[in-house]
Amino acid sequence: MTTVSTVSTDGYTNFHGPNYGYILELYEKFQANPDSVDNQTQEFFKQWHPPETTSPSMNGSSGPAAPLVPEGTLTPHPAHQKIVAVANLAQAIRRYGFLDAQLDPLGTPPPGDPELSLTYHGLNEAELAELPCSLIGGPIVDRSRNSLEAIQELRRVYSSSTGFDFAHVRVPEEREWLRHAIESRRFAPPRDPINPRALLERLTQVEVFEHFLNRTFPGKTRFSIEGLDMLVPILDEIIGDVAAEGVRSILLGMAHRGRLNVLAHVLNKSYRQILTEFKDPVHRQTLSIRGDLGWTGDVKYHEGASRSLPGTGTFDVTVRIAPNPSHLELVNPIVQGMARADGTFSGSPGEPTFDHYISLPILMHGDAAFPGQGIVAETLNMARLDGYFTGGTIHIITNNQVGFTTDAQDSRSTLYASDLAKGFKIPIVHVNANDPVACMEVARLAASYRNRFQRDFLIDLIGYRRHGHNEGDEPRFTQPEMYGRVDATPTVRRIWATQRVEAGEIKESDVTLLYESKLAEMQHTWDTLDLETPQILPYVEPPPPGIASRMKTAISIEELQALHRALLNLPDGFQIHPRIERIMRRRAKAMDELDIKGIDWGTAEHLALASILAEGTAIRLTGEDVKRGTFSHRHAALYDVRDGAEFVPLHHLPQAKSAFEVHNSPLTENATVGYEYGYNIQAPDRLVIWEAQYGDFINGAQAVVDEYLVSGRAKWNQTPSLVLLLPHGYEGQGPDHSSARLERFLQSAAETNMRIANCTTAAQYFHLLRRQALLLGSDPLPLIVLTPKSLLRHPLAASSPRELSEGCWQPIIDDNETEAKVVRRLILCSGKVYVDLVSSELRAETLVADKGASIGSVAIARIEQIYPFPTDEFGELLAKYPNIQEVAWVQEEPLNMGAWEFARPILEEIIGSKARLEYVGRPRRANPAEGSAGWHALNQAEIVQKAFGKE
Repeated sequence: MTTVSTVSTDGYTNFHGPNYGYILELYEKFQANPDSVDNQTQEFFKQWHPPETTSPSMNGSSGPAAPLVPEGTLTPHPAHQKIVAVANLAQAIRRYGFLDAQLDPLGTPPPGDPELSLTYHGLNEAELAELPCSLIGGPIVDRSRNSLEAIQELRRVYSSSTGFDFAHVRVPEEREWLRHAIESRRFAPPRDPINPRALLERLTQVEVFEHFLNRTFPGKTRFSIEGLDMLVPILDEIIGDVAAEGVRSILLGMAHRGRLNVLAHVLNKSYRQILTEFKDPVHRQTLSIRGDLGWTGDVKYHEGASRSLPGTGTFDVTVRIAPNPSHLELVNPIVQGMARADGTFSGSPGEPTFDHYISLPILMHGDAAFPGQGIVAETLNMARLDGYFTGGTIHIITNNQVGFTTDAQDSRSTLYASDLAKGFKIPIVHVNANDPVACMEVARLAASYRNRFQRDFLIDLIGYRRHGHNEGDEPRFTQPEMYGRVDATPTVRRIWATQRVEAGEIKESDVTLLYESKLAEMQHTWDTLDLETPQILPYVEPPPPGIASRMKTAISIEELQALHRALLNLPDGFQIHPRIERIMRRRAKAMDELDIKGIDWGTAEHLALASILAEGTAIRLTGEDVKRGTFSHRHAALYDVRDGAEFVPLHHLPQAKSAFEVHNSPLTENATVGYEYGYNIQAPDRLVIWEAQYGDFINGAQAVVDEYLVSGRAKWNQTPSLVLLLPHGYEGQGPDHSSARLERFLQSAAETNMRIANCTTAAQYFHLLRRQALLLGSDPLPLIVLTPKSLLRHPLAASSPRELSEGCWQPIIDDNETEAKVVRRLILCSGKVYVDLVSSELRAETLVADKGASIGSVAIARIEQIYPFPTDEFGELLAKYPNIQEVAWVQEEPLNMGAWEFARPILEEIIGSKARLEYVGRPRRANPAEGSAGWHALNQAEIVQKAFGKE
């Protein structure tokens, strides 16, 4: 028996206050009305009462409490101690019971916890049998006669083959709902029955599929599901449950482990197609067709798929699995973005609305990848943010207890693979993958919780991996003991079949017949496969060339002026910051004179977005500090200085036909760019824009850029049109605030997979955005824009209203201050360095007056579109200069960065022997820019000198 020597106003110091409070509350109920508690509890309280001194109880009212006494002077009432000890034990089981659950199908003992034992609490079974079950509380009381039975039942619930881990959930309503659902066994048979034969048939399909592939294609990589076979029935159950609740779109994301089985049995991809892909027949006619298109595709266990199934009411339910590369968790934000797009209604002006009942994301994670890859935490962090909320995601860790060849103790610092989710207050359920009933109960619990609370839920499905990381791998090299146990462990199909046979529900002969019939089905498909006919895989044909150049982006001056006036309207009494008020006054004058260059970058952007909304295209604009803009240039949202009330002018645009949304994103690149990519793919008719705080921040999203943005079309036939705004320009701010890493995009530029622009005027930016919106339905491509910093308000970057109303996008801008026939040296540049060149004294020296015309020996041309490189336009420009001798490519970036190494072979081919091509810029560097503003200025001045041919 535990000896307690001190007491306090909330109970004995080694007792949990809430448990003591529960006992006191129960006793108060008994005093007020004996019939409010069961007979056994009535009899107990007739023999016992708490100390007589009163003090505030747990709910703030006056109630019994023990008196304060010096240490060592009081021994508590034994019955009192036993009651609180029982309550403490019950709470320990509810909180830590999962630590004693048999979760590993291979038999690894659970870690346990001392608080789960009777001796820890000074109890024995005989004492428990004498105490009323009402001390335990909850639904278990209804099926127990005393505390012993209630504790035993509590252990069966919390410490069997399922471990419920949700004490970290901070919302009391959610905790209470979970506890009641779990302890009442609401989702377990017999209350919620399981069809034993249907489940056996499903597990047989899953197992036979893997066995047939292993037999027919020995050694071919398939990343089998074996050891986690229950994943398929779990998905079946979740999809069926949420579809019955009205969810119309179910988005799945998963890596390659078990993917082929999910494709076959959840997405209904035909065995015929899968077997053909395994055989991988290649014919000359196939190669010739695909060779012209540059098609590459992807391996079969990375591909996406979709299917439809009947839903409630008049609509079908779409189930879609997003394609995923071998960057295991990269698909997480993609799926979230797709779900957000599905549930967003943007067909009306103003702010769009989001309905979480429309879609459900289900993400399947690897047990090593979930704690190991940072994009998981990035994505989890987005779940409750206004601009990224999707109504709750069901996460499933497909836990095979080993990462490739690495044991858990070498791959994570947590006890469970799922522990990362605790920080985001996500309920976690660990379940033994070899217990089908437990798995089905957990699936139903997850679906119901998500539907009720619109929060994430995590299932840690603990199984094993029957083979190595791939089927050619030998796991016994690195996990000999584990694989000795794997070899001795029957499959879950065999376990379920044996249980059903022993229960008299199915005959053993039926089990054998079912297996043989499924095997025969696959064999028949294989035997009748037509491998002689070329397999022409679907490919999104590129649009005919020239569509982009034919887009008319100008709008009338009257429309521009009307949009401009509307954007300046503020609500009555709305008081903005004095500095912003000055900005607004300057903007107000921008449209006064058609030929005065008063439109800065931010004004041009507002007018472009307003005109796009007026033409019926919805816009989603997100990014790091995007509402204000990193450089205080945008002010898409205005705030009242008195109360912080927000006003977004584009939400109140009278001309708008579609919705506009703007959200500051978390300081996360990989997940946010992935999220916007997924949104864009799912809603290709909307203009989706993401802006980095500084252009080099795109480094943090390099994996998404490589695996999705630039290659999604070639691999999976996706047609993204996401816009990335990346501030770029060398202004002495150091290595990390100068370069948007243009060279990395150009390295991946091929087959017209994106457009890259480095525009130098507000009008160019206006036409570029409008062209992108107009191309969404005919020639969608990602658009990478190197946006300015110091040029945002620079007079040389400003434009006139006429340039917006009568101009168009210009891939190259020629020098309009020189006479072509006298030019001997042509400078080619892109972006902000143009301003350094034209504003230098050397530029002025090259211009001379001759009979009122400005002529000079050096011309400066701007390459505004870097990819696709405007070869035709450059050829035409070069032809204008009959006496050219030198062409200098001038850039701020080092030789091994920027556009030079991309542009050089193109320029060499076009220029030929007509002129000498030279490079002017920083030499090859490991670092993109100087860390010293002084050294930057010196180097920049030297670049300008050399650009004009001065040493």
